[in-house]
Amino acid sequence: MTVRQLLAEFPALAYTTVQTTLDRLYRKGLLIRLEQGRAFAFEPRCSREGLLNELASEHFVDVLAASRVNSGILSTLVHCVGQKDTALLDELEALVQAERARIQKGRK
Repeated sequence: MTVRQLLAEFPALAYTTVQTTLDRLYRKGLLIRLEQGRAFAFEPRCSREGLLNELASEHFVDVLAASRVNSGILSTLVHCVGQKDTALLDELEALVQAERARIQKGRK
């Protein structure tokens, strides 16, 4: 969407406010900027789910790096997953098995 198109959705905002916000999101790598005539159109670099996955991955890496005993962190993750939805535990187990297979394949 262009700044002008977004303004229709947010009429209380100034053109420059929307433009600055989009530019900042572009510089942070969250948006892709495409030329459309004399203006720029912006689109998300990835889906909401993709962005959440990236953010979670960064945090998991940081937490695991900060801890000497990773089993407590992993135990907490499994506990939280189980509390949210027991079917997710099966999905987590399948993901662990798939990652083990990928690692084993890479070693060969």
